[in-house]
Amino acid sequence: MNGLPLQLFRARSFLFKRKPRFILYVLMGTLPVSAQVQTLSQVLDRSVKQFPFLKSKQSEMESAQQRKSAALTERLPILTVQHQYNYATNNSITGSVFNTEGTNVAISGGVRPENNYEGVFGSFTTAVAEWRLINFGRVKASIRAADAEVTRAQEDYQNEIFQHQIRVSDAYLALLINQKLVDIQRRNLDRALTFKQIVDAGVRSGMRPGVDSSLATAEASRARILLLESQQREQVQRLQLSELTGLVEDHLQIDSLRFYTSLPASPSASDSLFLNHPALRFQRSQVDWATARSIATHRSLWPTISLVGAGWARGSGVQNNGDVYRTDVSNGIKYQVGNYLFGVSARWNLTNALRIKREYRSDVAQTERFQHLYQEQNNRLQRLTRESETQFNVAMEQARQAPVQLQAARQAYHQAQARYKNGLADLPTVLQSFLTLNRAEVDAYVANSNAWRSLLRIAAAEGDLSLFLNQVK
Repeated sequence: MNGLPLQLFRARSFLFKRKPRFILYVLMGTLPVSAQVQTLSQVLDRSVKQFPFLKSKQSEMESAQQRKSAALTERLPILTVQHQYNYATNNSITGSVFNTEGTNVAISGGVRPENNYEGVFGSFTTAVAEWRLINFGRVKASIRAADAEVTRAQEDYQNEIFQHQIRVSDAYLALLINQKLVDIQRRNLDRALTFKQIVDAGVRSGMRPGVDSSLATAEASRARILLLESQQREQVQRLQLSELTGLVEDHLQIDSLRFYTSLPASPSASDSLFLNHPALRFQRSQVDWATARSIATHRSLWPTISLVGAGWARGSGVQNNGDVYRTDVSNGIKYQVGNYLFGVSARWNLTNALRIKREYRSDVAQTERFQHLYQEQNNRLQRLTRESETQFNVAMEQARQAPVQLQAARQAYHQAQARYKNGLADLPTVLQSFLTLNRAEVDAYVANSNAWRSLLRIAAAEGDLSLFLNQVK
């Protein structure tokens, strides 16, 4: 987990920037009435079921499970059967040859003064069974390695679900605050237009200078730009949240729940909860998997002792009671002889030990790597836990101070407006109070949202999303 996907809003910076950007005219009143409002729990359930990357992790788990099933088959005996019909000559000579790789050609046949190139039909059937009775724990080690891989895939999936739910929850909160900012900028535009009408009336009556009308027009235009920018950000955030649910859509509707009616309570402190963090469990499963794999590699150094049984039958156009040729098919493919064999065999590839030893050292180094990654993840989670608690305390204090700022800004706005109407204040003073009120309204909602997002950060750091969800219900 490379950090948590939470970013606190910086409302002042994005509300008053002057950068050209693509304008999306998406008004709340134009959304279809049939759009269903979804709660956070519904969005989380939908994202877990539909997000493609999580589905890929499910496929990865299935793949690991099938590899484990394949490893279990190593306990079974090896049974090989074959049957063939052939047409060949029957010439041979006394002596030995090396076997070659691939399909070997049998060179047995009659030894005679001259070669006979007349072919005859033949048949050959074999059945060979081998049971690796003693393998010095190699099969068990392979099965344990496969089982550790299944556990690793499962922990990886659970960790990805947790991380994705954190991202979805944060995107949900981000969309909520962007919706509120649209409402704020719409009210801000209404105030600007209403005040512009008052100023224009005063200018037409000759009670106000013409520059006041120009300033009021500029302020109204600025309010329109802020509204358009906030609508753009809202729609972009809506698309980003819908992408995380697995289906991109333009009209995703979400419920504000308790996010703007109350502040979160401080969660109970726990110094050991993060030890069960999904990311930490995944790193631990990585260590266990690498350890099991190194043991399996080391066990493959040992020999294998097997019980072997075989049976075979053969037919040929050359009769076994004399060097008599029969070229017809029926006499060639009919079995003439049969044999069986039982025994014990031991195989030990001594030169293969050089390669296996190096593979084992590679697996040990990989195990050490995962142990270091586990420790690094452990340290990061400890830091994030303490850091998120500090951020939560600061965010809660900011959320408590925001209403005080908003109330003072409203009073200043009304006072400046009254003084302007009575000729006791100039228009720049009113515009400054106008700007201060808009900033205070934004800061109030952002501070409230940041308090909830800081609680989400605590839940993400401690690996327990219920710390956040239990307070939302």
